[in-house]
Amino acid sequence: MKRKALRWTLLFFMAAITSTIAQDKEVTITIDTLSNQVYMLTGQGGNIGIYVGEKHAFMIDDQFERLSEKIKIAISSLTDKPIAFLFNTHMHGDHTGGNAKFNSDVTSIVAHDNVRNRMVENQIEAINENKMDAKVAQSMLPEVTFSTDITFHDGDETIMAFHVHNAHTDGDAMVYFLKNNVLHMGDTYFSERYPYIDLGSGGSINGFIEAHKKALLVINAETKIIPGHGRPSNKMELETYTAMLEEVKGIIQKEIDAGKSLDEVKSNTELTKKYDASYGTGFIKPDRMKEIFYTSLKGN
Repeated sequence: MKRKALRWTLLFFMAAITSTIAQDKEVTITIDTLSNQVYMLTGQGGNIGIYVGEKHAFMIDDQFERLSEKIKIAISSLTDKPIAFLFNTHMHGDHTGGNAKFNSDVTSIVAHDNVRNRMVENQIEAINENKMDAKVAQSMLPEVTFSTDITFHDGDETIMAFHVHNAHTDGDAMVYFLKNNVLHMGDTYFSERYPYIDLGSGGSINGFIEAHKKALLVINAETKIIPGHGRPSNKMELETYTAMLEEVKGIIQKEIDAGKSLDEVKSNTELTKKYDASYGTGFIKPDRMKEIFYTSLKGN
């Protein structure tokens, strides 16, 4: 099952890369204003967060390398202040692909320990296969890493980043802007769509749900949420989404306890029919979502 999970991980990224190449010329970077200082940039790949501070800017994720110039132009419309920190919420290429383009003497890349570790593993393989330049690979790596949490201070704003265990991957971190009351959840939250959980990179449905519960403890009704994918969200929508995840998890667990096979669960359209129209039209379709939940709950 580990090999199968890895296959799905590779297919996920192959689809994302193929889509990116085909649509790059059509990609437009759009901006949502979430507070006086925090913005969400949407293009292709994971949603980007931008905080404009007193002297510097703080960036969260950077999508794909080929979109970096478009992203820089969009950021320049918000501020001419240098980006002091680029924070990676996890290791996937649609969130870290532009690292080398943004890394500089002014900008430091920050991420959880496991993000750097997994990126190094992937890079070694790519370099050995002559698919990546060693110098470029080095510039993509986080230069500052942490194990549990890390805090940044900018004037009267406190930026808290905290690790959530084995959620979307094993290196996920959320970033909360305390004064602005904005939370970037990375891919621990797929707004209005079924989630992709990378089981091959340490993710799990139990950890994914626990990450949501941790976020709900931090935020309030006025908090603006930047999901990894999808439109800006809020606490009420996150509560509804978490309840959906828990209900689906219970449904799949019941099928497992009854001895049902993965094929039987995937083919039973009645199991998640209640939610499929609302959440099952994105990249992760209902049958794939049921496979992820089933495999994770079986412990494989």
